[in-house]
Amino acid sequence: MKHNPVPGTRFFFATSPMPCPYLPGRVERRLVTELVGRDSGAFHDALSRVGFRRSHGIAYVTACPDCTACATVRVVVDGFRCSRSYRRILAINGDLRATETATEATEEQYDLFNRYQRSRHGGGEMSRMDYYDYQSLVEDTPVQSCLVEFRDANDTLLAACLIDHLSDGLSAVYSFFDPDQPRRSLGTLMVLWLVEEARRRRLPYVYLGFWIADCRKMAYKGRFQPLEAYTPDGWQRIDPDDPETTRHFCAGL
Repeated sequence: MKHNPVPGTRFFFATSPMPCPYLPGRVERRLVTELVGRDSGAFHDALSRVGFRRSHGIAYVTACPDCTACATVRVVVDGFRCSRSYRRILAINGDLRATETATEATEEQYDLFNRYQRSRHGGGEMSRMDYYDYQSLVEDTPVQSCLVEFRDANDTLLAACLIDHLSDGLSAVYSFFDPDQPRRSLGTLMVLWLVEEARRRRLPYVYLGFWIADCRKMAYKGRFQPLEAYTPDGWQRIDPDDPETTRHFCAGL
């Protein structure tokens, strides 16, 4: 006899062990669930508050039995203040305009995405994505999402960020930018834009995904203070310059 799922029932699954994409020599497992049904937005919202992230129609969180190095982090908007270096980045990019668009993939976006992947993540799984894979990344969303494009005076696309809208904040799902424009610090610029947009909307948080103290590519997230990480005791303030934070997240135990 075929059994249909009970309406409202949610199922969680643990993935098989696989090589960790962040720390060489370590193994990763994830707890995953599908975002389906009319209440998928509310479900995703609740999961985000306990450290889950979204990819396509899946919500997931790391569940590695012997490692706690990976933490979901969020910026506390009310406490954030622009430093001199951040104000300099904003000034350098004063010629750019940010436009919120629908989650519809374009060839122009994919060309930039592809250049970014080859430059920053060559050899990684995402560097092998074709246009249709990219289209799925952008358009396969069961929740309220948007793309924010950053263009110069010549209407050239320099950066883009896929964002989920949550009841308590904005969540940066994935961002990419022109790798040939290092002076602009476009990755940092997009986070600054998210913080200011969340402030404008009176939202308390900007969710930045996973942070690992020992992962160089994630180090920039620790500079956006005040920063909170989701731990077994709930959301806790962290400071990468604090020895206790470093000890816990670097040890991964």
